[in-house]
Amino acid sequence: MRIIVERSATIDLPLHDGHAPKWLVEMMKQLAHEISYIIINEYGTEEFLLRISDPLWFQSLGCVLGYDWHSSGVTTVVTGVLKTVLNNEDLGIIVAGGKGAISRKAPDEILEYSKKINLDNPEKYVKISRIVAKVDNTLIQSGHTLYHHTIFIDEKGNWAVIQQGMNVEELKARRYHWLSKNLKSFVNEPHNAIIGEPVKLKVLNMVARESEECRKVCLDIVNENPVKLKRMIKESMRGPLDRWLFNEEIKHYEMPWDMDWKIFEKLYELKPKKFEELVEFQGVGPKTIRALALVSEIIFGTPASWRDPVKFSFAHGGKDGVPYPIDKKVYRQTIEIFKDAIIRSKLNHDSKMFALKRLSKIDIL
Repeated sequence: MRIIVERSATIDLPLHDGHAPKWLVEMMKQLAHEISYIIINEYGTEEFLLRISDPLWFQSLGCVLGYDWHSSGVTTVVTGVLKTVLNNEDLGIIVAGGKGAISRKAPDEILEYSKKINLDNPEKYVKISRIVAKVDNTLIQSGHTLYHHTIFIDEKGNWAVIQQGMNVEELKARRYHWLSKNLKSFVNEPHNAIIGEPVKLKVLNMVARESEECRKVCLDIVNENPVKLKRMIKESMRGPLDRWLFNEEIKHYEMPWDMDWKIFEKLYELKPKKFEELVEFQGVGPKTIRALALVSEIIFGTPASWRDPVKFSFAHGGKDGVPYPIDKKVYRQTIEIFKDAIIRSKLNHDSKMFALKRLSKIDIL
C-alpha cells in the first residue's frame, strides 16, 4: 500500500515498544551513510542540518531507510543510526545524546566529540543542549515527558536538535525539531517544527508569542520576596467560585499543591534578569512554571497562552488532524534527491532496490 502525503494529511505517531531487527539496522546504516555523504558533499553540512529539521523530510528518511512511516521509533532509530554514521566518518558533523539514559550523556559526548571537528567553545553547546531540553519539558505542558534528546553540531557551529516526549496515558509521542539558523530566542517561538498527535485544546504554552507579557510578569514575581510570593500563590488558589467556573483558561492550570518553596528563595537570591535565566535555574520545573503562570493570570491579569504549538501532525493521509501545508514541488524535489543519492551510492544492487522500493511508497497527491 502506498503512503500518501496530502495537504491535509496527518501522521499518527503511536508509541512502539519493539526494536528494529539487527539486519535492518545494519542496512539502515549503509543507506544513511550514502545519503548523508552525498547530501553533505553536494549541499554542505548546514543544508543537512536544515533537512533533518524538516519533520516530513526526517520522516521520509526513516521510511527510505526501512522503518515504519507512522512509528514513533523512527525518531530514536534514525537519530541513532545517523549518530553512528556521522561520528564514525569525517563528514564535519558530530552527534551527541540519544534515548533514555544516553540522552543524559549528551553534555559529556559534546565535549568529547567536539575535538573531532575542532569545535570552538564546546561548553556553549552543552548549555544549548540543556536549555533546549528544559524548554520542551517545562515550558510546553502537553503531558509529554522527554525521553529522547539528540543534538547535531557541524564544524561551523551550526546545530540542530531532535527530541521526543511520550504521553504514557495516551500512548502517543511528540517530536520537537530545533535549528540554530534564524533562532532568535530559546523562549519565544523557538521551534523549527513540532510534530505529534492532533492538536490539543489546552496546552500551557509559555514559549508562545502571546505569552510574552506573562513571561515578563513571571520574572517580576520571582524577584519578589518569597514570603510575598507564597502569599500570592495561596491567594490565587482562593477567591470566588465563579472565577473558576467561568474562566476556561484558569480551570486548566491545576495548581500544584506540593511546591518547593526553597526554589523561590534561591531565585530571589539570584534575581534573574531574563526569563531564560529563570528557566535554566536548577530545580525550576513544570510545577514552578505552572504556579508562576497562575499567579500572573489571577493576581496580575496577565494570562499565558493555551495554544498547542504542534504545527505538524503524523498520520496516514485522509485522517482528521492538523493540516500540513505541503509544497508539492519542494517535496517532489526532496524525493528526487533521495532517489539520486540512492542510485549514485556505492550500495550493492539489492540494497539500492530495497531503498528505491521504500521510496516509491511515498507519493504526493
